[in-house]
Amino acid sequence: MPVQFLKEVGPQRAELLEKLGIETVQDLLFTIPRGLLDLTVVTPVRELEEKEVHTVRGRVVDLDGKEISRQRTITSVLLDCDGEFLRGTWFNQTWVLRSFHMGQTVLFSGKPKYRAGRWEMNHPRVQYLDDDDAEAAVGVLPIYALTEGLKMHEMRRIMSLAVEEYADTVFDPLPKSFQADHDWVSLPAALRGVHRPRTVVEFNRCRSRLAYDDLLEFQLALGIRRRSWKKRPDAYPLEVTAKIDARIRRLFPFPFTAGQNHAVKEIAADLNSHHVMHRLLQADVGAGKTAVAVYAMLTAVAHGCQTALMAPTELLAMQHWETIDQLLVKSRVRRRLFTGSLTPAQRRDVLAEISAGTVDLIIGTQSVIQRDVRFAKLGLVVIDEQHKFGVKQRAQISIGSGNPHVLVMTATPIPRSLCMTLFGDLDLTVIGDLPPGRQSVVTSRVYQPNIRQRAWQFIREQVANGRQAYVVCPRVSEGDVWELEDESGGMGDGETGRGGVQEFEGGHVLTATAAEQVFLQLKAGELKNFRLGLVHGQMKRDETDRVMQGFREGKIQVLVSTTVIEVGVDVPNATLMVILDAERFGLSQLHQLRGRVARGRYHGYCFLFSESSDEDAIRRLSALEATSNGFQIAETDFELRGPGDVLGTRQHGQLPFRIANLAVNQTELQLAKDQAAEILESGQWDDPEYAELKAIVTERFGELMNVAQTG
Repeated sequence: MPVQFLKEVGPQRAELLEKLGIETVQDLLFTIPRGLLDLTVVTPVRELEEKEVHTVRGRVVDLDGKEISRQRTITSVLLDCDGEFLRGTWFNQTWVLRSFHMGQTVLFSGKPKYRAGRWEMNHPRVQYLDDDDAEAAVGVLPIYALTEGLKMHEMRRIMSLAVEEYADTVFDPLPKSFQADHDWVSLPAALRGVHRPRTVVEFNRCRSRLAYDDLLEFQLALGIRRRSWKKRPDAYPLEVTAKIDARIRRLFPFPFTAGQNHAVKEIAADLNSHHVMHRLLQADVGAGKTAVAVYAMLTAVAHGCQTALMAPTELLAMQHWETIDQLLVKSRVRRRLFTGSLTPAQRRDVLAEISAGTVDLIIGTQSVIQRDVRFAKLGLVVIDEQHKFGVKQRAQISIGSGNPHVLVMTATPIPRSLCMTLFGDLDLTVIGDLPPGRQSVVTSRVYQPNIRQRAWQFIREQVANGRQAYVVCPRVSEGDVWELEDESGGMGDGETGRGGVQEFEGGHVLTATAAEQVFLQLKAGELKNFRLGLVHGQMKRDETDRVMQGFREGKIQVLVSTTVIEVGVDVPNATLMVILDAERFGLSQLHQLRGRVARGRYHGYCFLFSESSDEDAIRRLSALEATSNGFQIAETDFELRGPGDVLGTRQHGQLPFRIANLAVNQTELQLAKDQAAEILESGQWDDPEYAELKAIVTERFGELMNVAQTG
């Protein structure tokens, strides 16, 4: 039913709700609160205790911001809490003041301290109350996403009416026996419990049921596609004979590690089957996944099949091309580089070779899966850093090029719960060890001017002794918006950063964080006696190639860049890395960047420049100092920041959940995965009582997961 016909909505409010993606009453019911305002836990100021987490409610009566030293500021907001006062304080975050106005009612949550006769909270969690919330004495109130023209009390009233009139009419797709076995509340009860909760416990239990449904439907879609691939006997069987194995291994100037041999064994078993391989090869930075991928590609070539490697960027495609071209310099494998920067004539020539079957191995970007690419006999596709493409694009390869084997690989260690969703339709192989002789990297957080000066002095000494360095910046130039949204409470989208040089005792200190400005400042300041180069994503291809080649050959001693060097760049003599405004990057991305150094015979050093005093930011950077294990880092990053940004991308369209949050609902995810497998493997999926659930899965994920074609 169109939402406009709901009581108290009408055409005008319906237009506002449509901006929130709400067109029907069902859409409204499944628009779950993004949080709760729990007024049952508010503590009076007189009852506060230090070292305990408390929530206080008060009215803003004073706003203040001042500089306490060079490059350090303190911002404070004073609350009047029924005649008693508490001050919230923030360091180096002057933008906070824009979030408050005089007379506003807010909640501050945190650990208070009693100092100089008054209570304070450093960096409190803030909840803003509208007029209705401010008048409420106690209770648990849902908080919804809003749009301009729609107030919170109006949204709550509309939701309450929708629940009262229509929640009981929602059909529950889970069989009653299934619900009883797992102690789930019914779907109508879950909808009532999230929109009109009496307690936080009730809200969480009901939201858990809704999140479970979300995850179960997705896992069933993954399972259907996985099952269909396993049943399709139309792949080229590519047996790895002893002769093929020996011929391939002779090309590598090193023996494989135990982890690489294990990966080769699993991939070889998949390739020697009439069923299509769909496998994820996951490895930490430097673990040798590319060598394993090349082994699989050469197996396909040995059987007269074509093979393609697809990378997310031209820079990474070029790196793969140079590595593989050098490895195959004495082989008869016919190979081509196929990217978007080819001239029309070059593109026509390569397309003709691909369709004629006169080229065996193709390395490229997304150009590889364009409609005009016609392979003669494609046996294997390797997709590098697949999370930077998408689920749908992976499906395109299988649809558009017959039924090649597919090997997905990533050097970004992926948290377990993300693996179960983003790559849940794939078999998993993990290379857990590192190549022998791989050097360690010492990581240090640099947060004070005197430490910063010592870091630059150390870098100068190392570069003077023949080593090379990276300086990584979060932006290209001043005036650009930040490339990465700050998850730690700093500048967000649409704000520009600081720049220039500030004077401190002891000389000039670098303060810009945009690559173009940093390049100029370092040339005139900290590194003026060295040869510097600049590379970023907005440069032309030939210019990028020239700079990168100069860095590889040692003609450039220090490379200033953005995150374009995150993956695929391999310069063994580079042992030093400086990451500016490190708190703006995710942990996994920092780990990837750190992996660019110490790839030769020298130890590496990574300096994380950050002035943030935010506790979460410090915790993230400290975790990077403490371990070099990428899998541990990925899990920590996931816990702190959630799934949306943990892989260095927002993942738009890749995690199509209405309700589930992978960082919160890991228990429900594991349960959904296990039960989806049980439903499909036992044959229950074809029982009449699952018909409604089957229809929902097809409707939600048919296009994205290619379920309709394969189910």
